[in-house]
Amino acid sequence: MLDFLAARFARVSASEWVQRLRDGDVVDDHGQAIRSNTRFEAGRRLYYYRALASEPHIPFEAVVLWQDEHLLVVDKPHFLPVLPSGKYLQETVLIRLKNALGLDTLSPIHRIDRDTAGLVLFSKQVATRGAYQELFRTRQVDKTYECIAPWNPNLPWPLRRESRIVAAAHFMQQTEVQGTPNALTHIAPIEVLGGFARYALKPVTGQRHQLRVHMAALGLPIVGDGIYPILTPEGSADYSHPLQLLAKTIAFVDPLSAVPRQFASQRQLLPLASMTPV
Repeated sequence: MLDFLAARFARVSASEWVQRLRDGDVVDDHGQAIRSNTRFEAGRRLYYYRALASEPHIPFEAVVLWQDEHLLVVDKPHFLPVLPSGKYLQETVLIRLKNALGLDTLSPIHRIDRDTAGLVLFSKQVATRGAYQELFRTRQVDKTYECIAPWNPNLPWPLRRESRIVAAAHFMQQTEVQGTPNALTHIAPIEVLGGFARYALKPVTGQRHQLRVHMAALGLPIVGDGIYPILTPEGSADYSHPLQLLAKTIAFVDPLSAVPRQFASQRQLLPLASMTPV
């Protein structure tokens, strides 16, 4: 990798790349640090995280719910990114956990949006990471989310939303288009009060922003969503109005031990009684 980076980005000296790699500033899309002697792989996506002069502090902490020698289960708060991106580096679940636990090999097996709270699984060992990733690739993981959104009694509950989701004109958004479906979500109300409901969302597929896109397309945008259906200007995070979307439960059969695993977030969405009538 050092040879590749020095040749591909010739304006940066080889000695500078050595330092960046030594400091763990170059990672792949699983958050795995790239070293000078890491074997080159064509098509591998790399990320270089520059030093940030001013990184906003996020005053919320992820909680470790369970771990063994291979797996770590985290309950993430709203507003805290899973991986370094944009203006966030140290203020991410991955980097905070690496620093706290001293685990350089820690890597998320899947991810959820910065705006979403709830469960995230991390792999602790490179050797066994692929076995857990395969569960997600082959849809052997049962995931349930909860959200709060407007209530429409005229829709055929419970319902199945299946559509084709692709990137929209603005890089922050996804959109539904005509074509072969690539996204499927089962949606059912759990609790209804006035003009709002708490819903259970069970995604079968894992398209970017899938749950937010599907709810907005039904005319039921999730409370606190600043991206769907209308993209609002980026600014200071309003910690008093988090997106009401929670990765609530996750279940699977452990590929190493064959033991059934089931985990539940300890976090809660806002009570429906606190919602402003529509």
